[in-house]
Amino acid sequence: MSENSLRSFLTPDSEGTPGGIIVRLLSERGGLTAAQIARLTGFARSTVSTAVAALRHSGVILESEAAESRSVGRPGTMLTLNPEAGTCVGVHLALNELRLAIADVSHSFIAEQNIPMPLDYSPQTAAQVLRDWITRAYAENGLRLSGLLGIGVSISAPVSPEGMVHRSSIQPTWAGVNVVQVFSEAIGATVLVDNESNCSAIAEMLWGAAQGEDDFIFFKLDLGVGGAVVANGRLMRGIAGGTGEFGHISLDPEGDLCRCGNRGCVELKAGFRGALQLIAQAYSRPVTIDEVIALARNGDPGALRMIEDAGEAAGRALATIGTILNPPLIVIGGALARAGALVMEPLRSSYEKHSLLKTRSLPPEQRTRFEVGQLITRDVVLGAVGQVLMHQGRIR
Repeated sequence: MSENSLRSFLTPDSEGTPGGIIVRLLSERGGLTAAQIARLTGFARSTVSTAVAALRHSGVILESEAAESRSVGRPGTMLTLNPEAGTCVGVHLALNELRLAIADVSHSFIAEQNIPMPLDYSPQTAAQVLRDWITRAYAENGLRLSGLLGIGVSISAPVSPEGMVHRSSIQPTWAGVNVVQVFSEAIGATVLVDNESNCSAIAEMLWGAAQGEDDFIFFKLDLGVGGAVVANGRLMRGIAGGTGEFGHISLDPEGDLCRCGNRGCVELKAGFRGALQLIAQAYSRPVTIDEVIALARNGDPGALRMIEDAGEAAGRALATIGTILNPPLIVIGGALARAGALVMEPLRSSYEKHSLLKTRSLPPEQRTRFEVGQLITRDVVLGAVGQVLMHQGRIR
């Protein structure tokens, strides 16, 4: 089939048609059964059956037996978009590397690679490296460049809806840069950009701990603290792209100075940048978060205390957020989430202590659930790809 066969269902002209709605839903969600499509769209089973038959005939969708079925009886038939219909690229702009991935519209990942970069690399340099990698990776995997539907970019900074970087501690010289403009001009493709916590939330929503969840909070515990808010299946970005900057909620206006310029921010207590500096002094060498986790698991009291303190502070901050939003699910991501119970137990305990609604007073179905992210090492680049898949699934 041609890419144009898919694109014809992703235009405003097809927005209200059953076929167009089903194609966009599959682009956003990946594989679904006909029963799931009927439930999500509200269409009658007969309407779904007719539309699916036409889409199969045109080669836009494929079907296969579902690997698992939650219902008794024969497993359902899984419907996905034809992988030949198009591909998406994701890139995360890290401190000293580009993390890259390619996926097709059936949500299958084809290639992933990390490319080292010099510190404080320029937007133009990043765009050139990305363009060269796309050309090479598409050739190596037998992919058509004409099938590139878009590029998703993840960056560690608040980003405006039109792609302008407001401020960044990871790439400070990028402040004021319109990433969409720079990358689209260099590569000649549709470009979407979002901050890394939003991308992590997208990844967990599509493939990880928040699959099937339309409302949840993503809370990132790492050197710094970030987050995202998902409501009704959509990320809340705010008027300037600043939603979810949980690390810079100021809890103590007389507290220590934060790198953002405010005082007493959540990040100073829940982020692990300061903790790593203290442990490095104690061991007379630089240490990583993973090394601190290993030390804590081996019984090092200092490492264990610092992880517990970070979890307690995160729980306090989440209790404030939870009192405002009362989410059904909170997903904990970031490198510190790899500590598992060492950080989750003090976090849950602190959340319970400081939240308005106490678990003991609520029925099980009304209690906020906590989950560790399932894609911690890859979530930002997978979510960058997910931006494009979700964008294809929605007429904006």
